[in-house]
Amino acid sequence: RGAGERLAGLPAAIRPTAAFCANDLVALGLLQTCANLRMGVPDDLAIVGYDDIEFAAAAAVPLTSVRQPRRRLGRTAAELLLAETTEPDHEHRQVVFTPELVVRASTLR
Repeated sequence: RGAGERLAGLPAAIRPTAAFCANDLVALGLLQTCANLRMGVPDDLAIVGYDDIEFAAAAAVPLTSVRQPRRRLGRTAAELLLAETTEPDHEHRQVVFTPELVVRASTLR
């Protein structure tokens, strides 16, 4: 809430036009603060969250969010951990997952 109020108090010339939040709950809080301050989303401030929780799509202004492949991530983590504990000679590997940007109404297209 405080960050949103500080943003709103900045002169228009230096006020950001977008905010990327650490997670969707923070983004939803910023969305609510913007509504309380009568700031338009996405016209005055575009907002992007991270995690794509279920509430993101149901917000007053549906939230754009970055979605991670959670099931694949969890399954792969379990497989790697199991290999680490049961196969002493297993090959260590790095796994990279590609996130997906889910565009909704909180950002301009």
